[in-house]
Amino acid sequence: MALKIAKSGPAVVAVAVGLLLSACSGSDGGAEATSSSTKPASVTTAAVPQADSGGIGGDDTDWKTVEPASVDLDAGVLDDLADTARDNESTCLLVARHGRIAGEWYFNGGARDKAQEVFSATKSFASVIVGIAQDEGDLDIDDSASKYIGEWKGTPAERVTVEDILSNDSGRAWSVGQDYSALLRQRDKTQFAIDVPQEHEPGEVWAYNNTAIQTLDRIVQEATGTPTGEFGAEHLLDPIGMNHSRFSTDAAGNTLTFMGLRSTCRDMARFGQLLLRHGKWNGRQVVSKAYLAEATKTSQDLNDGYGYLIWLNRKGTLASATSPVDAKVKAEQSDAQMAPGAPQDMFWALGLGGQVVQVDPGSDTVVVRLGSASLNPTFGVTDTAKVVTEALKD
Repeated sequence: MALKIAKSGPAVVAVAVGLLLSACSGSDGGAEATSSSTKPASVTTAAVPQADSGGIGGDDTDWKTVEPASVDLDAGVLDDLADTARDNESTCLLVARHGRIAGEWYFNGGARDKAQEVFSATKSFASVIVGIAQDEGDLDIDDSASKYIGEWKGTPAERVTVEDILSNDSGRAWSVGQDYSALLRQRDKTQFAIDVPQEHEPGEVWAYNNTAIQTLDRIVQEATGTPTGEFGAEHLLDPIGMNHSRFSTDAAGNTLTFMGLRSTCRDMARFGQLLLRHGKWNGRQVVSKAYLAEATKTSQDLNDGYGYLIWLNRKGTLASATSPVDAKVKAEQSDAQMAPGAPQDMFWALGLGGQVVQVDPGSDTVVVRLGSASLNPTFGVTDTAKVVTEALKD
C-alpha cells in the first residue's frame, strides 16, 4: 500500500485565505496562470479500436485515446472549448467518453504528470472515503458523529449525524472569519473544527462549512482505526490507479478533508470514471453503488444542488459557498440550475478557481478542467457542460 500524504505548506494556506469563498459554487472558473498565445497542445492524435474494451475502469487498466468522432463527439466544439480553457488560465482539460480519452490538452505550465492542488474537490473524495468506511462496516452515516467525536457527547452537537456533515446542514458554527481565516491558521485543524460550537439544530440551515467537514478526519480515523489519508490511499486512490495523487496533512498530522488533495488531470478523470461506473473499477466494487446513489441526489431540503459533498445539476433552490446562513433560504430563492440546459443528473466535484470533475451518466462522459486559484474564475461548469450540450452528436 502506497501512503500518499503530504504536508500543506504556507503557499497553500496563503492562496486559500480569502479565496475559498469562490470555491465549489456554480461560478467556479479560471485560474491565475499566464495564458498562452499558442494553440493548446492536444495529445489525442490516434484513434484506438473499441470493439472489445470497456474503457478505463472497465476492461482497461490504462487510458486509451480516440478521435472524438469515434465516440460521437464534435472535434471542432472540443477544440473551441480547449481554446476557451487556455485563454481563461486553465492548466489542463480532459474529455472522456465510454472510458476513453477523446480530448486532452495541457497549457499554461500544465503537464500530464504534474500534480496540483484541487482545493475543495477534495471534499468529494472525503465523501467517497466515508462511503467506503460504511461499506466496510466501520461506521454508518446515520450514526451520531459523537460516537467518534467524544467531545460532542452530552452537548447539543450530539444530535449531529455523519450524514448531516456530508450534507452541509449540520448546524455547526460558521462564519467567514472562521472558515476562511481562523481554520487555515490552525496547527491542529481537526481539533479546532471539533471545538467550535453548535449554532443551529441539524437540518435547520445549509452552510458551506469547511470547518464542519474537517471533523470527518476524526470520524474516519476513529471508525477505521487508520489515519484518514492512509485509509483513503489504500481503499480509494491506489485501487483506481491515482498514482500521482496524495492527500495533505496539517502541522499536527491530521488529514485535510475540506481541501488539500494534489492530483493530475488524468488521475481526477479516474475518480470521475469511478463515480460514472457506480463505484466499480475493473471488476472490483471500490465503493458501493447504493452509497453513490445517495451521494449524488439531493441530500437535504435547503439546497437542491447538493448531495454528499457533491454538487448536482438539479433544478430548484440553489445555495453556494457564499450564501447566507438563513433558515428561510428555501422560501426566498427561486428555481435555478448550475448548468442550465444540461441534464439534471449531471454532477461535479468542484474546487477553488474552477477545478472541475464533471460526470454525466446519460452521455457516459467525464470532463476534467484544472487551473490555478483565482478570485474571479471565468471558466467553470457552464463551460464544461458544453461537452454534453454542444459537442455530443448522438
